[in-house]
Amino acid sequence: QVQLVESGGGLVQAGGSLRLSCAASGRTLSSYVIGWFRQAPGKEREFVACISWTGGTPYYADSVKGRFTISRDKAKNTVYLQMNSLKPEDTAVYYCAAAPATGATIRRYTTNDKYNYWGQGTQVTVSS
Repeated sequence: QVQLVESGGGLVQAGGSLRLSCAASGRTLSSYVIGWFRQAPGKEREFVACISWTGGTPYYADSVKGRFTISRDKAKNTVYLQMNSLKPEDTAVYYCAAAPATGATIRRYTTNDKYNYWGQGTQVTVSS
C-alpha cells in the first residue's frame, strides 16, 4: 500500500505561484511513477504531469508545459508541483497518484487507469 497526502493548495491571484506537495508513505516508491492530475467543477479529471521516482525526464500536459515543474525529493519521500504564472483556468482540485512502473515510456502515464493509489486532493483557486 502507498498512502499519499497532498498539501499546499490555496487561493492565489492570476500570475501568481503555488507549490503543491505530495507526501508518500508505505511502500518504497522506487518502482512507481508519480503523477499529478486535476479536476475542475463539472469536468473530468485530467493529467497534469508525471515523473518516475528513479529519475528521467518528466512529462507534462501541453496546457501546463513551461509553467509547471514536477520534482521529487527522495530523502523526504515527497513529490512537488511548482506552479508558476497561474491562470484562472488552472482552478481545480489537484490530486497526486502513484502508478506501478512497467518500463513503458513516461508519456504512457497520462491516464487515470494507470494509477493505483490516489491522495485526497488539494484545492487550488486562481482569481482573475
